[in-house]
Amino acid sequence: MNKMNASGWKPGTPVSVDNEGDYPTVTGNKALMLEERLVFELGTRETCGVDLPEPDASAPNRLGKFARRKPIDLPGLSEPETVRHYTRLSRQNYAIDLGLFPLGSCTMKHNPRLNEKVARMPGFADVHPLQPVDTIKGALGVIDELSHWLIELTGMSAVAMSPKAGAHGELCGILCIRAALEARGDMRKVVLVPESAHGTNPATAAFAGYEVEDIPAAPDGRVDLDALKARLGPDVAGVMITNPNTCGLFEKDMKAISDAVHAAGGLVYCDGANFNAIMGRVRPGDLGVDAMHINLHKTFSTPHGGGGPGSGPVVLSEALAPFAPLPFVVKDADGEIRLVEEENVGDEFPGSFGRMTAFHGQMGMFTRALTYILSHGADGLRQASGDAVLNANYLLRSLDDVLDAPFGDAGHCMHEALFSDHGFAEGMSTLDVAKGLIDEGFHPMTMYFPLVVHGAMLVEPTETESKATLDQFVVAMRSLAERAKAGDETLKSAPHHAPRARLDEAHAARKPVLAWNGQDDA
Repeated sequence: MNKMNASGWKPGTPVSVDNEGDYPTVTGNKALMLEERLVFELGTRETCGVDLPEPDASAPNRLGKFARRKPIDLPGLSEPETVRHYTRLSRQNYAIDLGLFPLGSCTMKHNPRLNEKVARMPGFADVHPLQPVDTIKGALGVIDELSHWLIELTGMSAVAMSPKAGAHGELCGILCIRAALEARGDMRKVVLVPESAHGTNPATAAFAGYEVEDIPAAPDGRVDLDALKARLGPDVAGVMITNPNTCGLFEKDMKAISDAVHAAGGLVYCDGANFNAIMGRVRPGDLGVDAMHINLHKTFSTPHGGGGPGSGPVVLSEALAPFAPLPFVVKDADGEIRLVEEENVGDEFPGSFGRMTAFHGQMGMFTRALTYILSHGADGLRQASGDAVLNANYLLRSLDDVLDAPFGDAGHCMHEALFSDHGFAEGMSTLDVAKGLIDEGFHPMTMYFPLVVHGAMLVEPTETESKATLDQFVVAMRSLAERAKAGDETLKSAPHHAPRARLDEAHAARKPVLAWNGQDDA
């Protein structure tokens, strides 16, 4: 419900001035901020947006028991109505093309249009997973080239390209570790996960059948190396560690952690979601990592999420390379590139644990990622990671005098700056600051994560934001921080200028209205 409707006024009632001098309108619109109705309110169930011939009643029913027994009960809209409806809704979205998207630990970087142009080239845009292999040599070449870059950038020995997302990649890596341990007859049951790791890490280990045990963080926000070493033993299959971690810090003891885990017979999984901070500067393979997924959207600028376009390749050490899942692309000594997809791979690849997905990879994401890599080159990728770290540290030092930075004394941060709600007036919260940020025209940062920091605010600016944009964000955050510290009650009801006022999120989660019943539920 928007501000005009908050007092109970509805479209169609006489115009009057509210207490704040705001003029409601009979349409509910405010100039170009359009109050869009539900699609059910725009069309009727009795009409259709196109003229269709009446079906032949004498024609045989080929649907059998699947024939519709009652009307579809959807509104009929014309083409202009349909286009306008979804365009108006899209104007209420926030997107990376509109401004800074500062989600910490969930890199939201610019998607260059060059990537989109290449991905839409014939042969890439229309490639089909069921095409005969001899008709997709170019696509296999792209996969092989991208694989080469990922292996070189990470210092690993092989890469599994088929996982469809970060968490899917995590599962792939853990299943490779399980397969390697089983191959040597060493069944282990525990995976150690530090407090500073991504939340999907313990979930993945549990899903793979392992018991999960936490490793505490040291006062500086990094893994407590002594606590980790003390817990290692013959029952520990490995460790899942995020580096740089969710506190925005590089795990300086990473090599020592890997050495200790390997000495105890375990293997090391590294969550590579934050690889954008170290790309071209640090190779995880050199730090003893055995498996690491790479979110192509977070590091190599492919579209983020949306329920379909994800891709999470997993790079593997020499110890885990034989256990990579099917299918995969190999390049023979004669330069021939082929797709290995048979379940029974015989003596050539005897250790593969099988398939994770029906088809190989996500071609649209591979094409975009390789375009990004080739357009930058090794030096450009190194500069991108450096600029990302520079931007994060600029925000950290521009705000640490008005916002508590719990690990500000631990040295410079990596890709993201972390703040807490310490110092806010009683009753003021991180949520209030986030809602106030909407009024300032910014998407809120990540809130209440990582869990090791109370009232956490995790901000990741990425490398593509200019100093002017960062300065504007700093001005907004400084103002909001001062208001929260002063107990400004207007923050408790923010946002005031968004299409909708603050929602009762607990009520919405517990009692969502998921179906249109033909009544005004406002």
